[in-house]
Amino acid sequence: MLKRNVIWSLLGLLIAFTGCKREKVQERIPVVVEQAGVKDVEIFGEYVGRVRALQFVEVRARVEGYLEKMLFEEGKKVKRNQPLFIINQAIYKAKVDKAAAQLKKDEAQELKTGRDVERLRPLYEQNAASQLDLDNAVAAYESAKANVAMSRADLAQAELELSYTTVRSPITGYISERGADIGALVGSGSKALLATVVASDTVLVDFSLTALDYLRSQQRNVRLGEQDTSRSWQPSIIVTLADNSVYPERGIVDFADPQVDPKTGTFGVRASIANPDRKLLPGQFTKVKLLLDMREDAVVVPVKAVEIEKGGAHVYVMRRDSTAEKRLIETGPEFGNYVVVERGLGPNELVVTEGYHKLTPGVLLVPETDERWKKGKESVDKKD
Repeated sequence: MLKRNVIWSLLGLLIAFTGCKREKVQERIPVVVEQAGVKDVEIFGEYVGRVRALQFVEVRARVEGYLEKMLFEEGKKVKRNQPLFIINQAIYKAKVDKAAAQLKKDEAQELKTGRDVERLRPLYEQNAASQLDLDNAVAAYESAKANVAMSRADLAQAELELSYTTVRSPITGYISERGADIGALVGSGSKALLATVVASDTVLVDFSLTALDYLRSQQRNVRLGEQDTSRSWQPSIIVTLADNSVYPERGIVDFADPQVDPKTGTFGVRASIANPDRKLLPGQFTKVKLLLDMREDAVVVPVKAVEIEKGGAHVYVMRRDSTAEKRLIETGPEFGNYVVVERGLGPNELVVTEGYHKLTPGVLLVPETDERWKKGKESVDKKD
């Protein structure tokens, strides 16, 4: 009887041990998982840029004289060919009148010498006039025609100088304050700057790119300053203003310097950007983000899911049988809270984003949604 009790006791212990072992094998670990996404990822480089006007023109007088009128409002928009200043015109009107009178005199002389030739030619044919008389008449006629041409040129020049007494805007843009007062002597001799006109409805943003970024863009077959219609995107910039707000318009890169500056190891890049509300002022510095590349259909995962070790980067993937797999991956550029996975992970695979520190390959996982995890975290934070 005692022997039978001992046997039953050993069997009970064996069953208990086996049950404990089985319970340990079937232990499930709660984790948060997220599907690896697929999206087009924009790769940016950050630089310091400087804004300049699309056109910046100095307005100067082309003839000398005293300013009589100012026909614009300082700081306002002016149109191309709009009158801005009036220079005293008296002396230039007198030059026009004198040139016009001289032209009439020369035209009269041309008419007379032409008639002389017409009278002498038939007389010469009848031997009633000498060859010398005819030659003198023809020479006088040609000289009179030359004088007429010269007088016409003098009149055109006088009229041009008279037109310069009305100083006009060379471009459409915003004008500065006046650089000379009414009554001041201006002109080529005085070198007085009357005003400046800035066309800033579209501005240019200059910045410098490192040679390394240039080489990387070349490797991706992206040539800055050239439009490639075979791509679904073009190199563009995003500008951040002084208050850290993002300017709503994107600029298009339209020029890249053909050589690198040996002193700095950089080369210049230029982008044009619309500026209808004049938020971008010529001369100001801005932060520039340049779109260097577009990774189309890239596999992305949250940065928090990636663990870096000596062997490289890895993530834990939940297999179809709910077991954990440690997967080595090759990471690419980061953007926001996500990172591009170049190799080692396929789209839509389930990646462990929370709780992977306590995992080992092959353990069973109990996936939780991100929303449940966030709510749990929020409740813990409130208790703390």
